[in-house]
Amino acid sequence: MEGRLQIFSGNANRPLAQEIAAHLNINLGRAMVGTFKNGETRVKVEENVRGSDVFVVQSTCTPVNHNLMELLLLIDALRRASAARVTAVIPYYGYAKQEKKTTGREPISAKLVANLIRTAGADRVLTMDLHAPAIEGFFDIPVDHLQAGPILAEHIRDMGLLRVVVVSPDAGGVGRANSFRERIGAGLAIIAKQRPQPDVAEMLDMVGDVEGKTAVIVDDMISTGGTLAEAARALRERGAVAVYACATHGIFAGEATEIIARSVLVETIVTNTIPLPERCREARIRAISVAPLFAEAIIRIHKDLSLSALFS
Repeated sequence: MEGRLQIFSGNANRPLAQEIAAHLNINLGRAMVGTFKNGETRVKVEENVRGSDVFVVQSTCTPVNHNLMELLLLIDALRRASAARVTAVIPYYGYAKQEKKTTGREPISAKLVANLIRTAGADRVLTMDLHAPAIEGFFDIPVDHLQAGPILAEHIRDMGLLRVVVVSPDAGGVGRANSFRERIGAGLAIIAKQRPQPDVAEMLDMVGDVEGKTAVIVDDMISTGGTLAEAARALRERGAVAVYACATHGIFAGEATEIIARSVLVETIVTNTIPLPERCREARIRAISVAPLFAEAIIRIHKDLSLSALFS
């Protein structure tokens, strides 16, 4: 579209926003994003955006509600400052696990968040690996849904691991794991588990042969790390010679880094959609950057080009 390309960021993941801007050879837009003494979020856009094509980079990671509020107020400020188009770039979409009611009298939080983003004034959304693809349908505006799988698969391929088997940690992730397996030319195994309560998983059984092989667990997010550590232990007991893990979003809630550090995992590879906590190096956690992919998507959206080529 016509209009100057500008990128702004909240405080959730400024390093990623700066990296994206650097790939596009532009400076990050000046905006004051802070907190008033009474705890309310304070936002002021400090440069002219009239008629501009503006992208706001903000993962809604911990502290989730605070980062979400920064995103909403930035969008509102840009809309009121007469930006021609505002795209919410949300590398990690918080509340994505709450995309359906599991019992009575529960909210569908992911839908409410989608409504808030639209109401704030976003014209479109650019995100990555939504926990539930159905969330795309919660928006009444265009959603571009990027995938980290090709980048992670290329990284694993470049590591030169021998006799690799890709493992899905649950039945719901089989499609993701199978796509990953096809990219690196490996076998497939599936762990069956159930969740008796949120953030608690029980392993039931496993389908597939891992004996004498290098297992790579592929998931979309790592939250508490408990399921991952348990899956890695089970794979070693089944004869895997080494276990690695790959995920798009490294949430690492609570004592996750300590749990992973104590696990049998050789290495855990995530992307930088969420800033990594300290102690990640001790836990053998490594991040690879998705900034080039987001930069390419942003320039394609700006120039009204197809994004389909990025998903191949």
